[in-house]
Amino acid sequence: MTNTTAVTPPVLLVLAGPAGSGKTTLCERMVAEVPGFERVITTTTRAPRPGEINGVHYHFFSPEEFDAKVAAGAFLEWAWVHKKNRYGTLASSVLDPLAAGRSLIINVDVQGVENFQRAAASNALLAKRMGTVFINVPIPELRVRLGGRGETEAEIAHRMETAERELKEIGKFDFVVESHDREGDFQALLAIWRQVQARAS
Repeated sequence: MTNTTAVTPPVLLVLAGPAGSGKTTLCERMVAEVPGFERVITTTTRAPRPGEINGVHYHFFSPEEFDAKVAAGAFLEWAWVHKKNRYGTLASSVLDPLAAGRSLIINVDVQGVENFQRAAASNALLAKRMGTVFINVPIPELRVRLGGRGETEAEIAHRMETAERELKEIGKFDFVVESHDREGDFQALLAIWRQVQARAS
């Protein structure tokens, strides 16, 4: 296998968007179909679900381990999710693979993107290699998609409320994918990846 890292510099794509926008599917496709792409392995305090492997699906930390990493300034970003568990991204989970020539993709919430942007302001590698992408879905379409996932009306209402808030932050992103269908969204993301790569070159 030839080493193409000199020709194609590694990049970090940070995706955000409302629940039901297809972020997870896009991340999975990039990893499956674009050579050299990996998912950023994030950290959580929740218990592993059946079949989940520590260090593969997540880094599973106890609340005490998480606290220690926060105190040491080891996270690029972290947040409480649904007031139950914490999720975060260790700086080493991003900077080490990038420095080794591997491209990365991650989906986080809008608050997480702001934290990545803050980190990039003081880290030249991140600043040069990172592109932030918002997956935008029209509100009526979003309601249809969430309804198709079998969620309760209360869950849908809560997610729609969150989506309305997230849409107000769209101007803070480098790129926006206007979501229509899975294939179109993926092609749009591939085009963004090439733009971020060209900028990193």
